Amino acid sequence: MVIEALPLQVTAELFPNGISRYAVGGLLVGLGTVVIYLGTGISAGASTFLESTLSYVSERSRFQQYVSSRDWRVVFTLGIILGAAVYAVVYQGGAWTTDVQPWRLLLGGLFVGIGTRVGKGCTSGHGVCGVGSASKTSIIGVLTFLAVAIITAQLVSALGVSP
Repeated sequence: MVIEALPLQVTAELFPNGISRYAVGGLLVGLGTVVIYLGTGISAGASTFLESTLSYVSERSRFQQYVSSRDWRVVFTLGIILGAAVYAVVYQGGAWTTDVQPWRLLLGGLFVGIGTRVGKGCTSGHGVCGVGSASKTSIIGVLTFLAVAIITAQLVSALGVSP
């Protein structure tokens, strides 16, 4: 009987707000990815969507390669932002709060941006589309992302760093 209760206890500790939000979120991400792929033949990834948005304000050839498909990509990007806003309204009474200091959010965002360039894509592109299509590069990338995240979290915790 203790063996049967253990997975529930571990689940409760890992997901204190329940698992349904994560399951529904995962299903919606997967559905969005399928819709984009069926509609355009392009694998979805947030870093590509950001670059296409930058094509509106930059003449660099790197960004201009997306001009022909940037409008729907901007709609997708706005959907991500609006999705977060809807979540905040529904689950948090309209407020989005964090204990993380703004400079840390900015620095973390810069590191993520640099990482998406070095890694030739983001966690959503590699993790959802790349792994889903059995890309060896994406599988190695996702394993690397996870390993670095776990090591970083352990180091931050060991150092006693707070938000």
